Amino acid sequence: MARDGAVYACQSCGAVQAKWAGQCPACQSWNTLVEEVGVRPPGAMSTTKATRNRGLQFTGLESDTPAPPRILTGVDEFDRVCGGGVVPGSAILIGGDPGVGKSTLLLQVCANASSRGVSCAYISGEEAVEQIRGRADRMGLAGAPVKLAAESSLRDILDGLKRDKFDLVVIDSIQTMWSDAHEAGPGTVTQVRACATELVRLAKKQGVAILLVGHVTKDGQIAGPRVVEHLVDAVLSFEGERGYPFRILRGAKNRFGATDEIGVFEMGDIGLREVKNPSALFLNEGGERAAGAAVFAGIEGSRPVLVEFQALVAPSAYGTPRRAVVGWDSGRLAMVLAVLESRCGLGFGDKDVYLNVAGGLRITEPAADLAAAAALASSALDVALPQDCVVFGEVSLSGEIRPVSRMESRLKEAAKLGFGRALGPLSGLPEGGGALPVAGAARLADAVRRIENDIWSSHA
Repeated sequence: MARDGAVYACQSCGAVQAKWAGQCPACQSWNTLVEEVGVRPPGAMSTTKATRNRGLQFTGLESDTPAPPRILTGVDEFDRVCGGGVVPGSAILIGGDPGVGKSTLLLQVCANASSRGVSCAYISGEEAVEQIRGRADRMGLAGAPVKLAAESSLRDILDGLKRDKFDLVVIDSIQTMWSDAHEAGPGTVTQVRACATELVRLAKKQGVAILLVGHVTKDGQIAGPRVVEHLVDAVLSFEGERGYPFRILRGAKNRFGATDEIGVFEMGDIGLREVKNPSALFLNEGGERAAGAAVFAGIEGSRPVLVEFQALVAPSAYGTPRRAVVGWDSGRLAMVLAVLESRCGLGFGDKDVYLNVAGGLRITEPAADLAAAAALASSALDVALPQDCVVFGEVSLSGEIRPVSRMESRLKEAAKLGFGRALGPLSGLPEGGGALPVAGAARLADAVRRIENDIWSSHA
């Protein structure tokens, strides 16, 4: 029999049920409902007479109080993704695969910020203080005035943060924290939700910025209840493909900035190095461009990024042709292949098709349609694109090439890196032709004809 006040929380999705069941009605997971006793957290709603008489106080949108200055950590790529720096009193959740470098990144953030006069604390529930010191010594950060602690008890952490005032606090990780007000073990939905709630409340009350490290599940989602993502002000994802030294910091939610910004880092022997010009890293600078390669001029947030699309079209050895794609949407690939077949006369029915975005970067922009189509057509026709050509444009199901946003910025970035021409949409080009001559194409068939016949004149 359930105890009085007990509810059942799903350890997979965080949904709360009044009675136990073998399957969670919300996420359909089996054997994930665990009993928890409801405990009113400190600061919860009170029903005293004074509270009832006080009522709800309204105010207007106007305010004479200036916003507090952002905390500049000194790691420019991190500050960029946060929206120009960390906002005092904010809570940021950072997730990523094991070993991708979350702890390394945040230790560098703390060390750089503390060297700029920011009072920082690094609290780890997974590592001992000596382990953190050893990592800092290897990274050359041993002299930074960062306060370290190894603790997982929420009560002790809150008491220490109330006693000593900090500007920036790192909690590594939220899944290792536990509160003695709840009977559940560390890492459960109950503990993660309770600890995150108390830490966010402390951030808002004392004006300290708190960075929470979150584990991820096998499908890449941040582990724990989704309510934690709603509690915090920003959710950042630290991504990196195994075998590549590049790491991408991407914003999934940000109440104080844009969510389409990315920060690029390179993992080395002494930690993470900021990459100021990602385009130079994602491109192959050596030799002539082979058939099946096309350079895409993309936009990630506010910065233009050039990346290489690589395609291989080969005869299928089996009855069912294979379609494999890395770094791009597989559904988008199927659409582009269908348009190439029906509108351009290229046959892929008996061919294996492989598409890869070089460097481990994942592209989600529709403007990459034409670059993928150009790489596929180049491989199918065995004709290489010019070494100094970039490609961008959105492809519709009718075969039309549509204009995309910020074409002038794409052309300027390409010109800065030494490219001399572009293949893009016929309409929407900047006045005066832009930084590069553009071989415009109204339809995908026109672009394929240019590739096949090596026609790159803007008037062709």
